Amino acid sequence: MFEEKRSTQVLYLPVDSIRPNPYQPRREMERAALEELAKSIRQYGLMQPVVVRQINDRDFELIAGERRLRACRMADMREIPAVVIRAGGTDSAVMALIENIQRENLGYIEEAEAFCTLLSEHGLTQEELAERLGKTQSTVANKIRILKLSPEIRRILKENSLSERHARALLRIPDEKTKLRALNVIVSKGLNVEKSEELISRMLNQDGAPKAPETVKNIRAFRDVRIFSNTISQAVDMMKRSGIAAESNRTENDEYIEYTIKIPKNLESAV
Repeated sequence: MFEEKRSTQVLYLPVDSIRPNPYQPRREMERAALEELAKSIRQYGLMQPVVVRQINDRDFELIAGERRLRACRMADMREIPAVVIRAGGTDSAVMALIENIQRENLGYIEEAEAFCTLLSEHGLTQEELAERLGKTQSTVANKIRILKLSPEIRRILKENSLSERHARALLRIPDEKTKLRALNVIVSKGLNVEKSEELISRMLNQDGAPKAPETVKNIRAFRDVRIFSNTISQAVDMMKRSGIAAESNRTENDEYIEYTIKIPKNLESAV
């Protein structure tokens, strides 16, 4: 139906036949950047094809290349090169997300919203989504936690280009009013992450609790974490010395230390 102008899988498709991806995670694009890309496309053409899947005899759905497609429309292109692949709805949504993550086009809030959409509308578990994205389950879970912040707070974070660590710091505050008060101070004073965390700690301690015992409590908790870590390592070492092919892997982020321990089910054959 469409003219194939190259010997590869690249087809030239009418721009009007390409529908946007309903699960496109990137919501906002700078107008000036799009106009600049459109100008380049008018002069040199589209150098990198978009990626689409066919949904009926005439129409295609975009998988990768939302920014390029918008710029082509602005440049009044009638046909553009496209790679047509076979993919279901879930695969299409996941690939659209992966493309934006790899290009670092997504903000952390958009990424969290995209994760949540894939989980709720495509029936994926956090483990399945993490595997498809090449991330750990804890990374997916931590990202989704950001959506516990209200839409108003997320809007302020985005408008002021505050980091993901700023957002995580606000999650420590239990009530919305105090969150907004802290966020207003962070924005007005231009506080970095470290100063923001100090501010939030002071606000949480305004209930009159003495600071010295709190410090002792934090030190004790840190020591306990090290004890737990050593205990896990010793247990795995003991199994290895007993001839059991146990494996352990430790990963760490801002909030968690995650251990993955693998023990053969058939211990007799492993000894």
